[in-house]
Amino acid sequence: MRTRRWPLMAGTMLAAGVIGCTASLALGLSTVAGAAVLGQRLAGAADAAALAAADAASGAVEGTPCERAAELAAHAGVMVSRCDLDGLVATITVSTRYLGFAAGATARAGPAPGSQ
Repeated sequence: MRTRRWPLMAGTMLAAGVIGCTASLALGLSTVAGAAVLGQRLAGAADAAALAAADAASGAVEGTPCERAAELAAHAGVMVSRCDLDGLVATITVSTRYLGFAAGATARAGPAPGSQ
């Protein structure tokens, strides 16, 4: 009696293909999710650094504005790549790398326009 092995082999190949596609999709989605989390972390770090710089510029806390911003950004694991002051308004850009790509966020803090 002769046995056929083709249906079993076709099912194995189909299962391997489904597993491969599922793994690829999971890897892609986790990479995108990681980038989204990093974006939120960068935005929060930029906001906090800008607030710290504006507080230092107004004299509410001691220190120089850009140094205070860099100090706060370092606690968040990012670095200040740009620090601009216009009176009491601080504009801070923070950056880091994700999977070999540069990522950054900018925030601005200071008194409301017209209240200076």
